[in-house]
Amino acid sequence: MASPTLVWLRDDLRVADNPALHQAVQRGEPIVVVFVLDDETAGIRPIGAASRWWLHHSLESLAADLDDRGAALTLRRGPVSDVIPALAAEIDAGAVVWNRRYGGRAREVDAGIKEALTDAGIEAHSFQGSLLFEPWTIKTGSGTPFKVFTPFYRACLDQPEPRHPYPGPKHLDGLTPAPKGDRLSSWSLLPEKPDWAGGLRDRWEPGEAGAHRRLEQFIADDLADYDRRDFPGEDTQSHLSPFLKFGEISPFQVWHRLRGDLSPAAKKQAAGFLREVVWREFNYTVLFANPDLATANYRPEFDAFEWAEPHEADLEAWQQGRTGIPMVDAGMRELWQTGVMHNRVRMIAASFLIKNMLVDWRVGEAWFWDTLVDADEANNPGNWQWVAGSGADAAPYFRVFNPVLQGDKFDRQGDYVRQWVPEYGTDDYPEPMVDLKRSRQEALDAYDHMRRKAGLK
Repeated sequence: MASPTLVWLRDDLRVADNPALHQAVQRGEPIVVVFVLDDETAGIRPIGAASRWWLHHSLESLAADLDDRGAALTLRRGPVSDVIPALAAEIDAGAVVWNRRYGGRAREVDAGIKEALTDAGIEAHSFQGSLLFEPWTIKTGSGTPFKVFTPFYRACLDQPEPRHPYPGPKHLDGLTPAPKGDRLSSWSLLPEKPDWAGGLRDRWEPGEAGAHRRLEQFIADDLADYDRRDFPGEDTQSHLSPFLKFGEISPFQVWHRLRGDLSPAAKKQAAGFLREVVWREFNYTVLFANPDLATANYRPEFDAFEWAEPHEADLEAWQQGRTGIPMVDAGMRELWQTGVMHNRVRMIAASFLIKNMLVDWRVGEAWFWDTLVDADEANNPGNWQWVAGSGADAAPYFRVFNPVLQGDKFDRQGDYVRQWVPEYGTDDYPEPMVDLKRSRQEALDAYDHMRRKAGLK
């Protein structure tokens, strides 16, 4: 009798280069593909509103791709520790396969499920699908995790070339009938009243096909000018981050495509772009060693920092792009309308909140978690802690981005600001909510006070 293979997908919503799905095909038994929406397991952070919008459309796309190949996507909801073993028993599975996660609580949950399945006589296997270099494979000479990016990057380049992507199966032997699952609409992932997702719909094409179209468009149109990526008005960034976050494209596919056929001008910039891909790997290495990255300072001396209690009106002004600081306001409005923000401007907006408003970085991290379509469990807190100075290989706290000077340098003609803040330069635009010079000094004084409290010179 057949012993079906259950393929459990999480942040790997693709058919091609999916190691778990590839292994299921090799096993030669009927396949059941499941995605579980788990908002209940303690310690697993529920995704934010913008990511839920993306997830809905990504699952729609994945279901269609699987159906074209002969398999169905089964949707279940609930604690995965209950749902996966129960579904495996329901279909009399011979094996359950998945691609690994790297957050601390996620690893605990996955290990518990693997143990429960094994005890029930069901094979359970996990695979490397979302990182080029898994955290335990890149260590310092003393066997500890890297704390600084550049030596981490060099250590990655010293590793064997990442494996080539697995081809996507043309046909899948889906179990018939497929187990019953939830209707996607019943999960209410999309906003209703108000429907704030119009800008997201205009901007994005979630799904595996959209990911590869985005990659090819980046290579054709922007990669040759990637050294101009700090200029938001030119926008030569890849915009692959949400596709990588949801696993609609793998870093292996990106890596080898950038090592492949490129124009001479694009080839000159490919290494610089792949270095940024490895920054994502670095953040996951930091997360692996520091599971509380989103809530705890990586540098414990920052526990002594005395943050200001934000006034609700001031915090709303930052969130809505009404601070009177053009680059900050442009970035926050871009975020609200499109679900992303230019990377240079993310640093400017974050620095303003942390160092000019003296608001705890965790407040900003939580807002980005809810509003970014690429809100990633390693990159989001890792990058906020980088700006705050409390993170790994972080910018020093006393480096305070002056948003006016940043605008003069990176948006000299004002194209980016005019795009997102059309009332700038008119009477409708507010005065700056803080004095940049005075608030910078207050931030430096607070930093000095923290160091004294922590017993540092």
